Amino acid sequence: MSDGVEPADVFAGEPDGFQRLWTPHRMAYIGGQDKPTDDEPGDGCPFCRQPTLGDEEALIVARGTVSYVVLNLYPYNSGHLLVCPYRHVADYTDLTDDEVAEVASLTRTAMRVVRAVYAPHGFNLGMNQGPVAGAGIAAHLHQHVVPRWGGDSNFLPIVARSRALPELLADTRARLAAAWPDPTTTDPKG
Repeated sequence: MSDGVEPADVFAGEPDGFQRLWTPHRMAYIGGQDKPTDDEPGDGCPFCRQPTLGDEEALIVARGTVSYVVLNLYPYNSGHLLVCPYRHVADYTDLTDDEVAEVASLTRTAMRVVRAVYAPHGFNLGMNQGPVAGAGIAAHLHQHVVPRWGGDSNFLPIVARSRALPELLADTRARLAAAWPDPTTTDPKG
């Protein structure tokens, strides 16, 4: 370049005293990997596809009669679970009474199990209904169960738009699945 700046300088950026935390795995999420291409159920929907796979491969922690519990592939914190109906349904008001009851029951059990395994200080629970409300996969309803600890939101999500997670998803799934109560016995913490 004529101004004395080399092309490599332009592409590498100017030194500014900040260290960078590169999280290229997040590009899959940003690019829409695993998001359904339309509102139809089937292989295009990860929440329809996951129950057809083995629990370890799909990161399923527990299965119920009409819904199941799975790890979030892009978690906010370790132990971030999703409770999903098997049926491909987008709106909470369209759930059957059995689905509402089991999603609620599995959410309570998820909180108990995560407390026993990780001892969080609190939880965020919620469903994002529709893309404008933040639903990444709006076509298939899912309830978030996010464990929280004091100070878990540090500078990383603010300045680096990244999360530092201390455990691999497969290890998190194994710990939570091992602690999940047997549905054929009474939960002692009931």
